[in-house]
Amino acid sequence: MGSWGTALAVLLGKKGFAVRLWGRRANLAERVEHDRANVQYLPSVCLPDTVQCTSSLAYALAGAEAVVLAVPSTAVREVASALAGMIDDSVLLIHAGKGLEKDTSLRGSQVVVEVLGKRIGDNCVALSGPNLAVELANDIPTATVVACPSIERAEQAQRLFHSNTLRVYCSSDITGVEMGGALKNVLAIGAGISDGLGYGDNTKATLVTRGLAEMVRLGVAVGACERTFVGLSGLGDLMATSASPLSRNLRLGRLIGQGKGVAESIESLGQVAEGTHTCRAANSLAIRHGVSAPITEQIHAMLFEGKPPKQAVCDLMSRDFKSEE
Repeated sequence: MGSWGTALAVLLGKKGFAVRLWGRRANLAERVEHDRANVQYLPSVCLPDTVQCTSSLAYALAGAEAVVLAVPSTAVREVASALAGMIDDSVLLIHAGKGLEKDTSLRGSQVVVEVLGKRIGDNCVALSGPNLAVELANDIPTATVVACPSIERAEQAQRLFHSNTLRVYCSSDITGVEMGGALKNVLAIGAGISDGLGYGDNTKATLVTRGLAEMVRLGVAVGACERTFVGLSGLGDLMATSASPLSRNLRLGRLIGQGKGVAESIESLGQVAEGTHTCRAANSLAIRHGVSAPITEQIHAMLFEGKPPKQAVCDLMSRDFKSEE
């Protein structure tokens, strides 16, 4: 029952759907139901009357025609396991998270396949785009992408989420859509570190542009379409997450760039920053596939190897001459 899941529940509730917003913590679910707002994660947004809050997964799923999985990458396997036997392939299952599983480097839909089987998993839809939760919940216009190998399922999700303030596009490239949504979080940490170090717009533009090249290389290596990364779930999401003060990953990077330790920065953030776990997974993927990803490599070194940010910048700037790819 975090900010993103709450925002999607608000969107669907405003469309008139009966929504059951589930959270594992009974005290939080009861508080949100009582207050009619998720004070902890999305305090400025009131829940429509069409949204109920519950900590009972069985109640949340009873009679559901669509299930939206909006949990951190570290919880996808656990929550998907809890769904086993409670949903079948007639249910429209949407994975709305943006991360890679840290130990396996799997995308969310791949975890769903492993846990729930191909019959359900192959029909899982991914949702991703430049969609900051508080803006979406406050009806600020934006767009997103829903992707599934089954275009029929993607179109079902398109109809479900499309509203006057959210324009929804379809794609069959679920690999590219999920990889874009995940990898941009790593680069947003890098953008935040740049801000924290006091660097300017030239630096951030360089990091984001060359970071996008890394996203494309790694995405294509694992089966994505290159063009997906210049769309909403790639470049669009990268722009929003690398620039907005609402971005958790950007805020985390700023704290690190200002000289705070990684553990201290994560703790003071108070919310999950997907880029930390995804950085580990993405770095492993790049090594496994022989993909050049120097920015990801340096962010990994700062997050997990104690490398000073200024040294990481120096090492990036002193690399051998290259042609722009």
